[in-house]
Amino acid sequence: MTDWLPVDAYLVESLPEVWFGAVMFALGMYLVLDGFDFGIGILYATLDDEHDRETFLAAFGPVWDANEVWLVAFGTMLLAAFPRVYSRLLADHYLLAIGFVLALLFRGLGPELREQRDDDRWKRYCDLSFVAGSALAPLLFGVLAGRWVFDAPTLSLPAVLTGVGLVAVSVVTGAAFLAAKTDPGLARPLRRYGIGATAAYLGGVVALLAVVVLTDAGGAADVILSWPVAALVAASVLSGVAGSVFALRGRYRAWLASALTMPALLTVLVAVLLYPTVYPATGLTVREAVVSPLALNLTTVLGFPVLLLVLWYFKFLYGVFSGPIEADGYGE
Repeated sequence: MTDWLPVDAYLVESLPEVWFGAVMFALGMYLVLDGFDFGIGILYATLDDEHDRETFLAAFGPVWDANEVWLVAFGTMLLAAFPRVYSRLLADHYLLAIGFVLALLFRGLGPELREQRDDDRWKRYCDLSFVAGSALAPLLFGVLAGRWVFDAPTLSLPAVLTGVGLVAVSVVTGAAFLAAKTDPGLARPLRRYGIGATAAYLGGVVALLAVVVLTDAGGAADVILSWPVAALVAASVLSGVAGSVFALRGRYRAWLASALTMPALLTVLVAVLLYPTVYPATGLTVREAVVSPLALNLTTVLGFPVLLLVLWYFKFLYGVFSGPIEADGYGE
């Protein structure tokens, strides 16, 4: 057996890079799916009518808990393949990580508890918990990501702009998701928020990259000036503009597809900025940070079938709840 595959050999030579891509894929799935959940929570603050609030909650109620599976998948895959990066990421950013988890907690408690008492004051507090958690979670996660990718302090421009950008793109995807799932009467005001957030996100991305070029944060200036980054930025702008046009024309499903493309492209941008390093603060590369070949081979054999099962489950879940909601007169 060892003659066929030595213990110091990978199943395929590029297996460390495959796992780097798998970790980035899980991160991207989380940003795409839980991102629109955050956006819905932020947009919830714009509502005064109780009926509209219930409609917003009903629109993503069947899927929002499941979407957080990808955060668990991201952490689990990072720990399994790159344990040194996992430990340093949590150790170096533990306050941001704790704040992020607390924001998720308050985001989840709000909708669950508001139905427990028929009291206006109680519901206001629950709504505040929901909105605050929905806004703070992507902000803190984005700041953490900015610190990770650019090796920058918490209150630095690269970190803060990354956090604000993640909030903005969450509003875009949340608005597009709600427009595709709810009554046209609710969809029309969402277009204004979604288009405004699109402009803010794209402007923020350009500002972030300009700051990184000027300061060479994390040594990423040369990468940002390369053609792959230019292509990703151009694709993001194209997706944002196309999505805004679709929104204005009332083609909400097309808008949703364009909106979800933006966080996906953002994840690819993160991967391009990181690779071949995986933790810029220490200079660790993918090959240096990965576990031993034997451990990675076993993780691959045991883990990738689970990933395929999770993907099938999400395909099934979103297929079941693919149509517009049909509650209290909304939907078709």
